[in-house]
Amino acid sequence: MRERIGFKRHLRPEIVHGEAVYLFSEAGVTALQGPHVELLAALLDGTRDLPALLRDLPGEVSADEVGRLLTSLDAAGLIGTRTRDDAGDQAALAYWDAAGLDAAAAVTATRTAPVRVVAVGGARPDGVVDALRRAGVEVAPDTSTPAAMTVVVCDDYLAPELAEVDEEQRRTGTPWLVLKPTGARVWVGPVFTPGEGACWHCLASRLVANRPAEAHVQARRGLRGPAARPEVGLAPVVAAACEVAALETAKWLAGHRHAGQREIWAFDSLDLDVARHDVRALPQCPACGDADLVRRRSLRPVRIESRLKSSHDSGGHRSASPREVLDRHRHLVSPVAGVVKGIWRDERGDEFFNSYRSGTNTAAHAPGIDGLRSTLRCDNGGKGVTPLQAEVGALCEALERYSGKWHGDEAVVRGSFRSLGDEAVHPDTFQLFHPGQFDNRVTWNREHAPFQHVPEPFDERGELDWTPVWSVTNRCHRLLPTGSLYYGAPAPASVTANSNGCAAGASVEDAILQGLLEVVERDAVALWWYNRTTMPSVDLDGMADPFVDRLREVYAGLGREVWVLDLTADLDVPVAAAVSRRVDGPRDDIMFGFGAHPDPRVAVRRALTELNQIVPPVLRLADRDWRRMDVDLRNWLLDATADNQPHVLPGRRVSPDEHHYTPREDLRDDIRTIQARLEAEGLELLVLDQTRPDVGLPVVKVVVPGMRHFWSRLAPGRLYDVPVSLGRVERRAAFGELNPVPLFL
Repeated sequence: MRERIGFKRHLRPEIVHGEAVYLFSEAGVTALQGPHVELLAALLDGTRDLPALLRDLPGEVSADEVGRLLTSLDAAGLIGTRTRDDAGDQAALAYWDAAGLDAAAAVTATRTAPVRVVAVGGARPDGVVDALRRAGVEVAPDTSTPAAMTVVVCDDYLAPELAEVDEEQRRTGTPWLVLKPTGARVWVGPVFTPGEGACWHCLASRLVANRPAEAHVQARRGLRGPAARPEVGLAPVVAAACEVAALETAKWLAGHRHAGQREIWAFDSLDLDVARHDVRALPQCPACGDADLVRRRSLRPVRIESRLKSSHDSGGHRSASPREVLDRHRHLVSPVAGVVKGIWRDERGDEFFNSYRSGTNTAAHAPGIDGLRSTLRCDNGGKGVTPLQAEVGALCEALERYSGKWHGDEAVVRGSFRSLGDEAVHPDTFQLFHPGQFDNRVTWNREHAPFQHVPEPFDERGELDWTPVWSVTNRCHRLLPTGSLYYGAPAPASVTANSNGCAAGASVEDAILQGLLEVVERDAVALWWYNRTTMPSVDLDGMADPFVDRLREVYAGLGREVWVLDLTADLDVPVAAAVSRRVDGPRDDIMFGFGAHPDPRVAVRRALTELNQIVPPVLRLADRDWRRMDVDLRNWLLDATADNQPHVLPGRRVSPDEHHYTPREDLRDDIRTIQARLEAEGLELLVLDQTRPDVGLPVVKVVVPGMRHFWSRLAPGRLYDVPVSLGRVERRAAFGELNPVPLFL
C-alpha cells in the first residue's frame, strides 16, 4: 500500500486523448486502450501509492476497476512499484526495469555482493577490476575474501591453472566467469555454475578436440597446456572484453539470467564480427558428471524396438525428418566448443550436386604429421537430393565419426584370443586378408595408400583390449578387438579400424538399418569389383524420375556420361553403382557412387547422390591436387579407361521394379528382413552402440563377420563363392586372378 506505483522506468507514456495511451521504449511502441486507461496513465508517474491513486482519480472510477487495470498492466510487465529511497541513477534503474528485474533490488545486489578477480597464466587483471568498478560492482580486496562470484582473466582457455580454479569454485559452490581479453579475437564467458551446467573440463575437452594441430605438437614435445603465442593486443580491444565481462557480472549479480551466460561471446575485432558458442555439460565428464556412464552403456544389450518411419524422402526411410535432426543437433556445430567445426557447401561443382562438407575426419587416423594432415584435410561428406538432406548428412557423418573415435572411457576386457574362449571373435573373420597378402605386405604397403595397407598377421596369444559387442543373432555379447571398433584406440599392428558399418540415425533402429545397408552395399561392390564381372544396368529412362533426368543433363553439360549398375547379390537387397566417365577429355576420369536400400529406386538415388559428392574434386584438378592425392586414386585417374576396365561398362538393361519391392512402415521390419537373409547364409549380425552421451545422436557400428569391405581384403569366402552361386562366373577365381586394382573410395 505504501509503495509508489508507476510505469517501468524504460517506458515513456504519450497520451493521445480519445485514442490510446502509447508507451515508448527502445524495443518499440505499445498501445493501451480501454475505459479509464487515459485517466490512470496520467497518474502512473511513480509519485503515488495506491491510496493516492484512488484519491486523485475521478469519482466515477471505482476501486475495483482500478485494481483490475493495475493487475492487467502488472501482468503485462508495464508497471512496477518504487520505494522512497530509490532515487539513484535513473538510467541504471531503467536498465534493470528493461531486464524485467526489481530495479532497486538489482542495484543493491550489484553494489553489495563482492566479486573476486583472479588472473592466471600471466594475464593482467587491472582492466577487469576497473571495468567492474565502473559498473558499480564491489571488488573484493584480496582472493581470501568471501565472494558471491569470481571473474577469472586468462590468456588462453586451456591454461592449466584453470583446472585448479574450477576445482576451487566447485568446492565452494561459487559461480565464475572466465574471459580472454588478449588477442585480436577476444572471448568472454561462459559463467560456470557448480552443480549446474558445464564445468571447465567439459569445455576444455571440446577446445582440445578443435585444436588438433596444437595438441599434436604439444604431445610430441612432451608439454602440457596450450602452445605459447606472441602477445597481441590493442587497448580498445582489451577494454571491450573487460567491459562486456563487467556487464555480464553485474547482470548475474542482479539476478538476470539468459542463454548467453552459458556461451562464449567471441568478438573478432578485425571485422567486428561477434559469434556465440554454446558450452554444454558432458554427462560423462570425469570432473562434474558420471565417468562410468559410457562403459555401463556399452554393456547393455542392443534392443531393436518398433520404430515407425516418419520420413520417406529420397535419402532413405528414417524415423525423423532431416529438419528435425538438424534442429535437434545444430548446437553441436561450432569451431570453438562444438563437436563439428562447421558445415559448408562444396563449391567445386554445380550447385545441383548438393554436396556438403563438415568438420575434420577423425576416421583418417595415422601417426605423425601425415596423419595430422589427413585428419585436417579429409573432411566428412553429406549428400542428398536437396541441400537440407546434404547438410544434415554432413553433420551426421561428422557426429558418427566423432562417436566412433576412441575416448578412453569405453568398456574393455584385457586378454588374448586364446584366453577368452568362444566369446572372442577372431579378427581374421572380418578383416579378411588373404595369406598371400600377408606374405607380400611390405611391398604392397609401400606402393599403396594407408586405407589399403595390410596389417601384421594376428597373434592369437598376444594380449590386447577387447570390447563387448551385442550379437543380435545369438542375443549375447561377443568380444571384438577394441582397435577394430574405435578410431585411434590402442591396438597391436595386426588390428585396424575403418568406417564400414558405422552409421548415425535419428534412432538406434535408424542407425542399425543404415549400418546394415552399408555392410551389404560394400560386400556387393567387392563381389563385382574384384571378380570384374559385367553387371546389368538400370533403365534410367524407365524410372521417369525428374531428379535422374536433371542429373544426366548436368553431367552432359560437364562433358560426362552417367549410368547405373545393378550389383544386387545373394542377400536380395538392392545395391546400385552409379558410374560416370568423361567423354571429351584426355582421360576418362571414371568415378563411382554406391547405394543400397530395400527400395530399389532409393538405392539408385543414393548411388547418384554419392556420385554427386565424389565427382566435384576431380572436375578441375590442379597440380597441387595431384601431389597430395591418394596414390591409388591417382593411378586410377591416370590409367583407367572404359576399354581397359570393361567391368565398369553397362550390361543388359533392367528395370528397378524387377526387385518387387514391398514397402514396410516399421524400420524394425526392414532390419529383421535383412537379418534373416544374413542368418540364412550362416552369417552373424553384431552391433556396437557407440552413441556418446554428450552428442545424443544414435550411432552404431554393424559388423557381420564374413561380409566384405570394398577395399582389397581378399581372404577365401564370399568373394570367391557367391559369384559362382549367382552364375556370374563359371568357376571360383584364384587369388592371383582377382582385380589387382584396389577400390580407392
